Amino acid sequence: MKILQTVAVRQVLTEKSKLVLLEGYEKNKQQLTKEREQLQFEFKKLEKTKRFQPSNIKVHFEREIEKRQEKIKLLDFQIEQLHILPLGSELKEKEVNAIIDIEVGDRWETVQKEKTIIIKDGIIDEIR
Repeated sequence: MKILQTVAVRQVLTEKSKLVLLEGYEKNKQQLTKEREQLQFEFKKLEKTKRFQPSNIKVHFEREIEKRQEKIKLLDFQIEQLHILPLGSELKEKEVNAIIDIEVGDRWETVQKEKTIIIKDGIIDEIR
């Protein structure tokens, strides 16, 4: 019989993976900053046209700008934490589903035990 099981995928922090993560965080941060600036620009533009209810527009734009600002703060925190983490640390990347073969006589505790895939620089290094 086959069953589905969730498998954690963890990435080992190396110099290479650290640089890739930092680049990704910085790229996301730049994109969010551009979006925030664009929203501010659009708000000022709509404010001048006076075609819409100013209070409704202001609330909507402030909410969207705040969302971007919160995401930027989170990215700053992640960047800070990444600088603190020592090389060799394992970072949870995601979870995937795996098909597991089970048979009569298998130990249920062993089947239920969480499985983990360890990735090092994009290559599967270990399966636990």
